[in-house]
Amino acid sequence: MVTTLKNLALSESGFLFDPSTGHTYSLNPTAAFVLRELIAETDVADLPEAVGRHFETDVESAGRDVERFLLQLKELGLYDADPDEESS
Repeated sequence: MVTTLKNLALSESGFLFDPSTGHTYSLNPTAAFVLRELIAETDVADLPEAVGRHFETDVESAGRDVERFLLQLKELGLYDADPDEESS
C-alpha cells in the first residue's frame, strides 16, 4: 500500500490536503469515497463493486471511474501502485 495516502487529510466535504507538498484538491463524492477506501486499504480489485454498491450504479461504470481516478492520483504523485498489479 502507498504510505503517502495515510498522510493525506480528507474532509467529509471532499477537500483534500497533502501536507508534504501543501497542495489542496477538491474531490467529487465518488473520488472522495474511493480515496477513503484506499486509505482504509481496500483492495483495488474490490473498488468498482464498492463504488457501484455505494452509489447504486453498475460495476462497469464504477470500474471506469475508479480507473480514471487512480490514474489522476498517480499523475499527481499521490498514488504509485499499478491497479493491474494490485488486483492480481
